Amino acid sequence: MTRIVVLYGGISAERDVSLSTGIQVIAALRESGFDVVPVEVGHDLGAVIAALTPKPDAVFNALHGRFGEDGAIQGVLDWLDIPYTHSGGRASSLAMDKQVAKALFAAAGLPVASGRVVSVAELEAGDPLPMPYVVKPVNEGSSVGVTVVRIGDNRRREIARNWTFGSTALVEEYIPGRELTVGVLDDQALAVTDIKAVAGTFYDYESKYADGGSRHIIPAVVHPDIYAQAMDVAVAAHRTLGCRGASRCDFRYDDTAGEPGRLVLLEINTQPGLTPTSLLPEQAAHRGMSFPKLCAWMVEHAACRG
Repeated sequence: MTRIVVLYGGISAERDVSLSTGIQVIAALRESGFDVVPVEVGHDLGAVIAALTPKPDAVFNALHGRFGEDGAIQGVLDWLDIPYTHSGGRASSLAMDKQVAKALFAAAGLPVASGRVVSVAELEAGDPLPMPYVVKPVNEGSSVGVTVVRIGDNRRREIARNWTFGSTALVEEYIPGRELTVGVLDDQALAVTDIKAVAGTFYDYESKYADGGSRHIIPAVVHPDIYAQAMDVAVAAHRTLGCRGASRCDFRYDDTAGEPGRLVLLEINTQPGLTPTSLLPEQAAHRGMSFPKLCAWMVEHAACRG
């Protein structure tokens, strides 16, 4: 029986998401016949390393956010020569830095939103882009800290003064329309999902993880050219950063002036959520892969990335 350590929890703003992912993964791997050792990660890295002794056959990395999907824990596991799920250190760190990832996507000819990184002081002083625009942390996931500043909105100074994500922020043009996402397993795109937030105006943290916070339409009912483009761009983004295992690309699709419209790649997630409301498991199920089989597939593709 293969012995798998599941790392979950962590110390990022996405700890609760990771706890939910970990609980699901632990049950799924046990159902698939693995010998599972749950390790809830906190601030004590030494305790994590101790829990990895003796070495397991592989680590299922169920951590989200900083230190879990930014190359930090990947570097530790590479050092210890323990195979682990998802992308390696370099791809993880590149994907987590939204501005760097966007520059690489643009260089590869992929469609991205216009924008730039600004200091919090600059944001407080005035609008860095014409309204509407989006303000987001450079190194967070799950829409943590993301705000849309619309015409007539007077929250800009409040956003800047209450900013807790470092001294800079990424500001981008606001793309109207719809939210699409595509999961990738290695070089195979799964499907395109159309995400409709039930409350609010965009797919924010609450919409992602609250029960009933959003509706997922799979396969997305969009123009065939856009569907094909989203599948192709997701695989291209995965390859551009050198991702391995599973990833998920998020898009905005502006069809407000009619079809086929404009597709824009927002970001790639190298540690897609595996919670009860997550998108990647839905897409895998759409392709005939149950949740336990999806988790087993990830373990089977675990490796040291170096």
